[in-house]
Formats: sequence, C-alpha cells, structure tokens
Amino acid sequence: MRLIFELSGEHPNLPVAELECVGRVVEARPQVAVAECPDPAAAARLSLTHAVLAYLGSCGPSADELAALISDISLSSCGLPFAARVKRVAGSEVGEPVSDLERLMGTLIDGPVSLDGPEMEFRAVLSADRIYLGRLLSRIDRGAYDRRRPSTRPFFHPGVILPRTARAVVNLSLAGPGEALYDPFCGTGGLLAEAALVGACPVGSDADPAMVAGCRLNFPSLPLFLADATAIPLKPGSLDAVVTDLPYGHSSWIRSPDLDGLYAGALAEIHRVLRQGRRAVVVTHQEIAPVAGRLFTVVQVHRQRVHKSLTRRITVLRKE
Repeated sequence: MRLIFELSGEHPNLPVAELECVGRVVEARPQVAVAECPDPAAAARLSLTHAVLAYLGSCGPSADELAALISDISLSSCGLPFAARVKRVAGSEVGEPVSDLERLMGTLIDGPVSLDGPEMEFRAVLSADRIYLGRLLSRIDRGAYDRRRPSTRPFFHPGVILPRTARAVVNLSLAGPGEALYDPFCGTGGLLAEAALVGACPVGSDADPAMVAGCRLNFPSLPLFLADATAIPLKPGSLDAVVTDLPYGHSSWIRSPDLDGLYAGALAEIHRVLRQGRRAVVVTHQEIAPVAGRLFTVVQVHRQRVHKSLTRRITVLRKE
C-alpha cells in the first residue's frame, strides 16, 4: 500500500531513513515522504513520524492543481462526515493561505463537512514544489516516548540516549518481530527496551557489573550478561541486528586501555556475531566510518547535535 508520512523536522535525514523498517521510500521532500508499505499497521513503530496517510495523489504547488487532482480522482468521503486539513512545511512554493486551501478541499470533496466530529480526515501536505494529498490513517503517539524518559527509571545514568532517538536507532537496524537484537554496551537498557517494544528479541551485555545490575533493575525481564565487548561469548552469525551506543570517554567503565582499541575490537566482534546481510547501528561521539568500513559496508552516517560540545554520529553498517 502506498502511504504518505508526515515527518518530524528535528533532523534532516533520520526520519526518512527510519522509514526503511516499514517499507520502500519512493519519494521524499522536507518533512514528507511517500513509501510502499506491505503492512500499514507497522508504521506504529516509527518515532520520527507525526502522521500516516493513505496516498491519494500529488500535484504541483498551486490551488488550481490541487483542485484538478481532487476532481480527477472524484474524491468522496462515502457519506461520512469529514474534515479537510492542510499542513505547510517551511520552503513550500504554494502561495495560497492554508485556510483558503482547506475551504477549497471542503468544497470539492463529496460528503458532509464536520469540523467538530469528523469520522474521516483528508490532509494536504505542502512541501517544496509538491502538494501531497492523503486520507489520515493514524497518528503516532510521540508523547509515549516522553512518558518513558530515562529519568523515570529506577536506575539512571546521565548522557543516555532518549527514547525517541533510541527507537529510531532500533528501526535503522531493520530488526523485525521475533528477530535477535543485541547491545554489547547495554548501559541502562534504553535501546533494548525500545527493541522489545517493536517485537524484537533483545539481549544485552556490558563490561561494567554496575551497569548490568542497573539495567536488570530497570528491565527485569530482559536477558543480560556480563561481557567484554571485544570478546563477545556468542556464536558467529547468531544475531539479526546489533544496536549500541559506544562509550564516549573516561567516565565510562571500559576494559580496553583506550577508546580506539575498544572501538576496533568491538566492531570486529560485532561483525563476527552478526548474520550476513544484516545491519549494525553504532552510536559514537567521533567518526568511525573509516575503521568500520574495513569490515562492513557503511550504509549511512547521521550526525545529531546534542549540545555545543557533543555531536552524535549514528553509523549504519551492513555485513556483506
């Protein structure tokens, strides 16, 4: 099924990249993308999407072209009360006011208009040189990520990845329901928790006994063990996905004498335990693509500014 995704504007590339876990992206512009998705319900796992629409069509950036599109497809609410909404993204070339476009849609769509209690909602997204027209299927409950922020857990450690980003990292791994996902630096368990919520089978380890104990306190049902990430006690090719946030500095408890050695050793072990053709998503504070590229194909690198002294690198790797 062809779907339109209204995307978050908090990062220029991550929201589109995340869509790969639910379908094949065929078109993208700022804060909107179109994708072919075999299971629309799977879109509920997305963290950087606001709304999901059934694709009805697209046209050029004018009221006349929108009117022609609605007329050409004979758009109807099938007798259900409906509302027409328009979202303008910064940089849209559409000159007409949003309110005028909403009135136009309400006039041209066959069916009773109801702004207070609509049973159907048609939406037009104005982005760059296109207007995307769709029927609302679902909204993503982004507030759920805020409700499980790390500071609400029994065991907390500063600097952890927030749930919305953690979910995006899990989604970038393309781990599906029932697949084995591993975090060799599990810390407080945020990545593992998001993996469990999308139906994957997560397992975690850490070299710091305090972190393993704290993670177990946060998530008692998760399988965890104590291990050095440069000597992972798992069989070769036994994992469908690896997601991890590597230590950033000396405040992290590590067994390797230096971070470079730790990174190189951990990447080699991640490559060993990952199945062929599958992905590892590695979060770091520094570029690792040159080192990782000796073992993996570097699929993507996303930079996320956390504050003035820290920019995360989210590196997506594939084992060939």
